[in-house]
Amino acid sequence: MSDAVLMPVYNEAPTVAAVLQAVRENFDGVVIVVDDGSNDGTQVELAKHDDIVVVRLGKNQGYGCALRIGFDVAERLGVSRLVTMDCDGQHESAHIPQFLLALEQGYDIVSGSRYLAESGVSGIAPADRRAINAQITQMINSVTGWGLTDAFCGFKAYAMSALSKFTLIEPGYGMPLELWANAWNAGLTVTELAVERIYRDQSRSFGPVLDDPQQRLDYYLNVWDNALERSGHGS
Repeated sequence: MSDAVLMPVYNEAPTVAAVLQAVRENFDGVVIVVDDGSNDGTQVELAKHDDIVVVRLGKNQGYGCALRIGFDVAERLGVSRLVTMDCDGQHESAHIPQFLLALEQGYDIVSGSRYLAESGVSGIAPADRRAINAQITQMINSVTGWGLTDAFCGFKAYAMSALSKFTLIEPGYGMPLELWANAWNAGLTVTELAVERIYRDQSRSFGPVLDDPQQRLDYYLNVWDNALERSGHGS
């Protein structure tokens, strides 16, 4: 059984070296980094590591696109279990073995949650992000009945055989909603694993349009509705 860790990266020069070191302290398998057109020196940092697989995109194509490309790379490498995590220092790599162990219990997707009772906290989540997450999570649960507590955590683990059951097309930050809609339609099994809620940089941006909370919410709702419609479950 082959395991891998996948990290989409965009302009993470200040944190990428420390994150990669932490990952290697907890995981000795394949590490895939998709550099989504970084222009801040991230390339230089990645070039210092000869024990990772780096995919360099010529221009920024979006979080969802970077993950999809990483999924394809993992499939070509024969990976059977894949952990995804961000490279901004908000995900504690010590949880990687726990995610893989949870997959062994038979789940198709193990999703990190920053809002379970046992989730640690460091810093304060921006109010608009927490409110939108709560609203979207409730909406997903009303359809799927899963009882999720955190729809947007990028710290996840997947059985690659489960990902092969559907196609993802959303290139942006809304891709997790498309993933949830497809996972529900495919009858996948899902559980959550408590992870820390770490917010060190309150200024991190979604981009000039999505930094507006209402426009971001509208975008997420549109992605969800379209994904349900494509799966034959739209209203």
